[in-house]
Amino acid sequence: MQTAPRHMLDHPGLWAETAPPAPDTPPLAQGLAVDLAVVGAGYTGLSAALLAAEAGARVAVLEASGIGAGGSGRNVGLVNGGLWLMPAEMERRLAPLAPGAGAHPLSAMLAQAPGAVWDIIARHGIDCEATPAGTVHCAQGTAGLTALRARAAQWQARGVAVELLNAEATHARTGSSAFCGALFDPRAGTVQPLAYARGLARAALAAGTRVHGQTPVRAARHDGALWHLDTPGGMVTAPAVIWAGNAYGTGPAAPPAKALSMLPYFNFATDPLPADLRAQVLPGGAGAWDTAKVLTSFRLDAAGRFIIGSVGTLGTADAGVHRAWAMRRMARLYPALAGLQFRHAWFGHIGTTPDALPRLWQPGPGAFGMTGYNGRGIAPGTVLGAALARAALGFLAQSGTDALPPLASPAPDPWRSARGASLRLGAAAWHGLGRILGGRI
Repeated sequence: MQTAPRHMLDHPGLWAETAPPAPDTPPLAQGLAVDLAVVGAGYTGLSAALLAAEAGARVAVLEASGIGAGGSGRNVGLVNGGLWLMPAEMERRLAPLAPGAGAHPLSAMLAQAPGAVWDIIARHGIDCEATPAGTVHCAQGTAGLTALRARAAQWQARGVAVELLNAEATHARTGSSAFCGALFDPRAGTVQPLAYARGLARAALAAGTRVHGQTPVRAARHDGALWHLDTPGGMVTAPAVIWAGNAYGTGPAAPPAKALSMLPYFNFATDPLPADLRAQVLPGGAGAWDTAKVLTSFRLDAAGRFIIGSVGTLGTADAGVHRAWAMRRMARLYPALAGLQFRHAWFGHIGTTPDALPRLWQPGPGAFGMTGYNGRGIAPGTVLGAALARAALGFLAQSGTDALPPLASPAPDPWRSARGASLRLGAAAWHGLGRILGGRI
């Protein structure tokens, strides 16, 4: 059986310490027949399970480790609309539609994705530190401000009320004088990411879903009518399957070989800040990140811990480099925080594609998957998981799978290994260079 390294499966860092306890998800102990099997208990799989169960389907979620053990429990917790790409570039790269068909359905789906997250949290009473106070995309220099100006114009042309901020307004939003401008997106915000995943699991369980942790799928086959999923506790049969492992899927749940490059991303967090310091950092409660090539993200959690992250792993060779950079960067953003120590550290992996677009994976009849969120897992994972569920329900009802946005299929990326290595080494070199340059980066 193919398994992931242990450090990729354990819940690391701050989120596991502050999230509400996970619901009971015992390993599967007997054979099971359902309408829909969902493989993977992250945002995509749990959102899909919730929608399908609420529609009356018999649903089982099979998770190799625990709820949110992959990227869903490791990210910084920014709930954003769209993708990293500018809206116009995203639409240009998407598969063309028929003449007169209008905008690509993925565009509207992702633009409205933060609202879908806030709605699910409210409807199901999910305790996940939800803060729909917007996000601030901060300009790193004049080139960054120029890019944000274009991004603002494109979103505004699509009816989204983003706001381009000057330096003074950026300081008011962030409490930092390190930026010459920013883009404020009122749709967005922050969550405690592992708590959100666990809350989705509770909601799915309440709707009738069976969720089985420590239940890896060892093999999968289709006999012409049903999928047969082999697990250590018994065989699961279902006419429809959703594969939702993304970058952390293993064995049959892994996306097609070599389709994703892995981008490592780390976070450090302080103890809760004293009230006087907390009032100086992101006073409106927004989350933030910048336009730098090797970006910085930063936010507060509900207890007032300062959380800062960037590209890189926290292995033996580079953890010290990244920690020292994070200390310098925190002090540059907020001089009053200089000298504060980090209490928590963790990292994970982001599945990226060469064109920064997600991929639709359909490995057989009634089988659906989505992969490659390129660092935007929370909101896109939620709405695309729901789209996969609607497609599976359409398949079961023999009414079609029109709910799926037209997207390219996964394909091998010949530069996958080289790209991943260059990202890791480049980030470590960049963060180490900051010390030589006197903390300017």
